[in-house]
Amino acid sequence: MFNNKTILITGGTGSFGKKYVKTLLDNYDVKKIVVFSRDELKQYEMAQTFDSPKMRYLIGDVRDRDRLVRAMEGTDYVIHAAALKQVPAAEYNPMECIKTNIHGAQNVIHAAIANNVTKVIALSTDKAANPINLYGATKLASDKLFVAANNMVGSKQTRFAVVRYGNVVGSRGSVVPFFEKLIAEGAKSLPITDEKMTRFWISLQDGVDFVLKNFERMRGGEIFVPKIPSVRIPELAAAIAPDLEQHVIGIRPGEKLHEIMCPADDSHLTLEFHDHYVLQPTIRFFDIDQSYEVNAIGEEGTPVEAGFEFNSGSNDHFLAADEIVEFNKAAML
Repeated sequence: MFNNKTILITGGTGSFGKKYVKTLLDNYDVKKIVVFSRDELKQYEMAQTFDSPKMRYLIGDVRDRDRLVRAMEGTDYVIHAAALKQVPAAEYNPMECIKTNIHGAQNVIHAAIANNVTKVIALSTDKAANPINLYGATKLASDKLFVAANNMVGSKQTRFAVVRYGNVVGSRGSVVPFFEKLIAEGAKSLPITDEKMTRFWISLQDGVDFVLKNFERMRGGEIFVPKIPSVRIPELAAAIAPDLEQHVIGIRPGEKLHEIMCPADDSHLTLEFHDHYVLQPTIRFFDIDQSYEVNAIGEEGTPVEAGFEFNSGSNDHFLAADEIVEFNKAAML
């Protein structure tokens, strides 16, 4: 569906954007890929790797509505990946987080509708489910904006959906590169926030592939959640550095012990498919078929049991230490 199409990705110089661009160039005959971001150095560095004539690099900030409207001219599909994502940084800089994650979401929606973009997928996070930190709260607000945007399109064709998933192995700022940096610097032990802490675990490529597939699946208004395994943070540290001790440093501002992707309070809205869940909208749309039990490519889902919760601490799939090693190794290829 991406052949001869123009795709724009906000925040496109990040880990996700680079992998997404590579996947599109390797597997589709796209018309154009537009990387929209605010860091000229990162764009310059990315252009050294991705110098295809189909690439365009546009400097801009999602806080700037006019720039987004101009950048999206002629665009078929948009992936909204731009966000301020560091939990402690958001706690200490709340207004900056709100401006990018909430106001920026509004601007992406406005620009997409103004340009009659066909489909938009916004990237979310497990921290948006039952949020306790500002980052999660802003992403929950963003999710609500993108879902409700399907009621704002009028006669336009534009449809919006959300993809929510957990920690991405090896992405910038994540725990694996942090541990590896400490090991390279000769650390004698690795810092663990809490011995009970768990996290959902997904590779960058799996995240990209899931987003690509959901452009085909979406009708508009869904939140897509992949079925992915969990890891226990002490076991993750042991898998990376089996000979190093661990020391507990306590939970950082805004952190949870366990993450949630499908809250129990939304179980009446949750559908289970063979490899993912779908959270149906809480609101009714005026001109969209809301029969989500069969998606746009014919896959069938079934309602989950009342009270069902997809929680990293009670997940039925945990990676053992040897599986973590193999998973991380494969994820870095």
